[in-house]
Amino acid sequence: MSNVSSIARTAGTYARDLFERVLATFVVTAAGLLVAAGPADMLSASFWEGVGAAGLAAAGSLVKGIASRVVGDRNSASAAPGV
Repeated sequence: MSNVSSIARTAGTYARDLFERVLATFVVTAAGLLVAAGPADMLSASFWEGVGAAGLAAAGSLVKGIASRVVGDRNSASAAPGV
C-alpha cells in the first residue's frame, strides 16, 4: 500500500512541476512578445497571434518536460540529471 502512495505522490509532484514550467513559459513568452514589439509596433500582431505564439512555446515546453523523463530524474520535468 505504501508503494502505491509513493507513486501517487511522485506523479503529483511531476505533474505540478510540469504544469508550473508550461505556465511560466506561456506567461514569459507572451510578455516577451509585448516587450519585443515595442510601443510603435505593439499592435502589429493580433491578440490571438500573440497568444498563439505563446501557446506554441508552452507546447514546446510541455513536450520537453515529458521527454526529459527519459534523460533526467523521473520525478522532475528537468532534463538535467539529479534535478
